[in-house]
Amino acid sequence: MATVEDLKKVASQVRRDIVRMVTMAQSGHPGGSMGSTDILTALYFEVMKQDPATWTRSGKGQDMFILSAGHMTPVYYSLLSRAGYFPKEELGTFRKFGTLLQGHPSVRKGLKGVFQASGSLGQGLSAAAGAALGKKMDKEDNFVYVLCGDGESEEGQIWEAGMFAVYHKLDNLIAMTDCNGQQIDGPVESVAGEGDLKQKWTAWGWNVIESDGHDFPAILDAFAKAKANKGTGKPTMILFKTVMGQGVDFMAGTHKWHGKAPSPEQCEQAMTQLEETLGDF
Repeated sequence: MATVEDLKKVASQVRRDIVRMVTMAQSGHPGGSMGSTDILTALYFEVMKQDPATWTRSGKGQDMFILSAGHMTPVYYSLLSRAGYFPKEELGTFRKFGTLLQGHPSVRKGLKGVFQASGSLGQGLSAAAGAALGKKMDKEDNFVYVLCGDGESEEGQIWEAGMFAVYHKLDNLIAMTDCNGQQIDGPVESVAGEGDLKQKWTAWGWNVIESDGHDFPAILDAFAKAKANKGTGKPTMILFKTVMGQGVDFMAGTHKWHGKAPSPEQCEQAMTQLEETLGDF
């Protein structure tokens, strides 16, 4: 069982990985990746039942995770590597020609740990809902997790999937929204004005939980409540309040680092704020 201190150490290393990967590639999306690091660290290192040694893309007999906000591959790849799906040295190939670590998750080359190609925003929740329905039909006692963005939630397919999940009583589906309030063009509320996501998801018939996305006890409590909801016939949506670029002062809280690579000098500055805990790649 991972302690809060264990999770903090993993998260610090993952944020180092994110900044270094994007800097080396001079391409990628560090802001949202760093904001969702704590959520996904808790998921992979404490909450989710998964085993790299027996992983198959079918997901049979294991929990599944789908990254709907597919541009946030830096955090996804770092966590897969740190959880044992592939060697950490592979992280240095991020976005290079021929790499397994494409800018968006791809299943074409069979990267271990990736269940679903994603990145066309709005589609991942549909894939996760389908996987959850499949597990119900197969009478599997496992969960399907999916991470969406608050900017991504402007996509209509998100709401179609939400309706589908309620209709099919997918209480084995745990969705998360990374509510950092930012998207590529600026603050979410200045782009489409989503309003109160809690009211919206509740009105659709989902079990809705709100949580601080940077406080590990709160994150773990939110996941525990979500799992305890199984048996009610309601899918769960956890709305995690986060800060884009969390962990590095000059990157935090602004949409400007949504898809921007740091310079080598900025990378070095960021490294002074993030502790190396598991060894850099």
